Amino acid sequence: MKLKNYLMVPVVIALAFLIQPLTTWAEERYTELQNFSKILNLIQQYYVDPVDTKKLVTGAIKGMLRELDPHTNYMPPDIFKDFESETAGEFGGLGIEISVQNNILTIISPIEDTPAWKAGIKPGDRVVAIDGQSTKGFTLVEASSLLKGKNGEPIVLSVIRDSSDKPLDIRIVRGQVKIKSVKAVQLDNGYLYVRITSFIESTSKELEKTLADYAKGKKMEGILLDLRKNPGGLLEQAIKVSDLFIKEGVIVSTIGRDPKSKEVSSATKNAPYPDVPIVVLINEYSASASEIVAGALQDNKRAVVVGERSFGKGSVQSVIKLGDGSGLKLTVARYYTPSGISIQSEGIKPDIEIEEVDSALFAKAITDKKSQREKDITGHLKSENEKKKTRAEKAREEKDSMAWWKDLASKKDNDLSESEKLFKADYQAYQAYSYLKAWKTLKKFN
Repeated sequence: MKLKNYLMVPVVIALAFLIQPLTTWAEERYTELQNFSKILNLIQQYYVDPVDTKKLVTGAIKGMLRELDPHTNYMPPDIFKDFESETAGEFGGLGIEISVQNNILTIISPIEDTPAWKAGIKPGDRVVAIDGQSTKGFTLVEASSLLKGKNGEPIVLSVIRDSSDKPLDIRIVRGQVKIKSVKAVQLDNGYLYVRITSFIESTSKELEKTLADYAKGKKMEGILLDLRKNPGGLLEQAIKVSDLFIKEGVIVSTIGRDPKSKEVSSATKNAPYPDVPIVVLINEYSASASEIVAGALQDNKRAVVVGERSFGKGSVQSVIKLGDGSGLKLTVARYYTPSGISIQSEGIKPDIEIEEVDSALFAKAITDKKSQREKDITGHLKSENEKKKTRAEKAREEKDSMAWWKDLASKKDNDLSESEKLFKADYQAYQAYSYLKAWKTLKKFN
């Protein structure tokens, strides 16, 4: 059997009990296994129709795992093969991260530039049917088996969205999903906006190359690291990404059933960017590996975390490949931030809360806003400071954050740079950028 961790540090699992004689088990367990065997035999002998024993055993395994948590699942060989290919960053399908919340199949986040993203699937959408088949009672594996299909084949997801009174039928054409994990936009004066869409095998290398290319011939003044709507991925990559910025200290730790089995991952002391100011942007759909990065940078005081409280997926899954090609995804531990806080069901709380707003509506609101201060009134009596200001000083003052963004919102996209397009469409990101530019001032209050 092959053991591989996809969301946390390696955890040693004792599997020897699987081959130990039943006589070493507690009497209660032995009795329960006898009952199972007896029921299986009775079904095989007396059920009205012939039965497929393998199907019965698989159903029993699924039923057993339903008593645990939504992230513990059995994967038949075909599904397990697809699962392994997804972490490589290229696979066929829709490009969504799903979970089961309150027994309802729910979208954590569509991955950017995938078929689901382009079709209009939104984080938080509750999937009530797949191609007309109800998803009530589905496990993640059962849902995945219906979502998978050949490239070019359409699928219809019936979703309930908070903004809609009735289910929406969204048609998606399955396609080859090739994830671009790291996206960057050059800002001004040495600042860089970096968005990580998910944590796949190439994420840390992509990020390191992006940063190195930008830093050539210039001083890096700050990084705006956007982890919003990032559903997570490989833990190893979350650790390596954090290690780029943390000189020393704990990045993440895990504790399983035995409190003494604590596993700690620490910085390698080789961080190429240990002092560059960082603002991390998160929201309620930042999950798993993205929460590890945010928590590590926050607790090590390497970044200011802004936005909204994250998703709270803080459990550790180990993936065990079984002899027949199937796999077991088993929750084995919880992970903890460097300060020792478990974020399972709690999430990362930002240092500064910034609510997401509709940029278009916000632009209209501030454009229509009436003057409310004395200095905004035409012909007002000037203060001594106003009289002393030079033309250049007045120009700089007029370019404060709100006035600059207000002016930006009024322009057409064709007249804007890439960074201006970003901020025009995303005022939450612009607010985060404002905090990044004020880093030196904020550090004085630490």
